[in-house]
Amino acid sequence: MIRYRNPEQDDPIILQLIESQLIPLSHLTPKELEIISKDIPTRLRRGVTFVASKEPNGIAVAFVHFMLHGELLYIDMLAVAPAVQRKRLGVSLMQHAESFALSRGCKRAKVMVDLGNHKGLSFYQKLGYKTVRIITPSQCYEMEKVW
Repeated sequence: MIRYRNPEQDDPIILQLIESQLIPLSHLTPKELEIISKDIPTRLRRGVTFVASKEPNGIAVAFVHFMLHGELLYIDMLAVAPAVQRKRLGVSLMQHAESFALSRGCKRAKVMVDLGNHKGLSFYQKLGYKTVRIITPSQCYEMEKVW
């Protein structure tokens, strides 16, 4: 089941998923990660977050956070708990985010994938994203999908 994020219920789990699934893939320094970690609650308030749970108000096991900038859908974060990976939850979350964006006039989507995150790179490629460039300072692939 995909639903909108409930901050009180879901944010502790979202933060745990970020800590366990996203931060270990990052190439940022500990100081940069500390600054970014403090900014996560603000980021979550700025965009839209969908979560996957087994029941309508159940515990979140995955999430996608994104923002719309004019005709651009920017995928900020996507994480799935290890116990439920490879069950198409990431695909379902991305479909919901892309449908949301398309219904609001977006024509393309963008996501950054950390260098070395081969699973993430493959995942987005299967969804139709193409690598546009490598951003050296942050050590990530910039990927884009055009509808």
